[in-house]
Amino acid sequence: MFQYCAEPKTLEGLIWLSCYLTNEKHQLLYGSLGTVLLLMAIVAPVAMLFGFGGAVAARSHLLPVRLFGKGYTSMVRGIPDIIFFMFVPIALDQLFELIRHKIKCPDWTDAIWQGSDFVVCAEAKLPLSTSPQYVHEIYGFSLAVLAFSIVFGAFAANVLYGAMQAVPRAQLETAEAYGMTRRQAFRRVLVPQMWVFALPGLSNLWMILIKATPLLFLLGVEDIVYWAKELGGSKTSQFAYPHPDWRLFYFMALLVYYLSMTRLSEIVLGRLSQRLSRGQATFAGEQQRKAAR
Repeated sequence: MFQYCAEPKTLEGLIWLSCYLTNEKHQLLYGSLGTVLLLMAIVAPVAMLFGFGGAVAARSHLLPVRLFGKGYTSMVRGIPDIIFFMFVPIALDQLFELIRHKIKCPDWTDAIWQGSDFVVCAEAKLPLSTSPQYVHEIYGFSLAVLAFSIVFGAFAANVLYGAMQAVPRAQLETAEAYGMTRRQAFRRVLVPQMWVFALPGLSNLWMILIKATPLLFLLGVEDIVYWAKELGGSKTSQFAYPHPDWRLFYFMALLVYYLSMTRLSEIVLGRLSQRLSRGQATFAGEQQRKAAR
């Protein structure tokens, strides 16, 4: 905040606006934007790992592994996302605390489940009550990343499984006829070619992920939508910069942000699609080959 912002009630015009947009609450808004971008940057690769593992498991020749892969994708796809976003962090939090409780408090004699309360010893709590605030925030953010990754990983697994099935079987048989093992054919032939088939579905998942970030608030993480609602409301006397109801303007700014993110994503994914389609026996690849004549 600027030095001339010490007395907000004496400010007017653009000076008031410059102080208003740089006050402590707006700093939290700008920080929450970084949190949202960080979430997407982490969830995208982690969800891809979950999805790739689920797709490979669904193609396994081992029945238990195949059932696990198909069960993972079917279960997550068949249950509303909001239920998973509420259930996964709570379940994982209690699971982690239960494991720590068994290790750190082996002499505990009281029941862990006491009615509707889940009670563990103080040493097993995550995070500890004595931990600084940033530790609590990092822990909550980590649970949010895990919840998003599990949900979007299941959708990615379904997309990748379909992409693997789309690669012509004859190419794999040819690779095996040339002496490749099944693993080598999978790694050298199937995986490199499946991306061109998977990219449209993965592109849609990325767009959905961008639009799903407001669900962070359900997990206890204050995101940009939360702060836009708070700062745009007329009850801002506590912020020392009272104003009328400006939620329309804040949500218009969010509209610009989301449209900008999706448009930028479309440009990047479109170029990536062209690159992956080069030399492939697909419609896009054929179009590129004919255009090059």
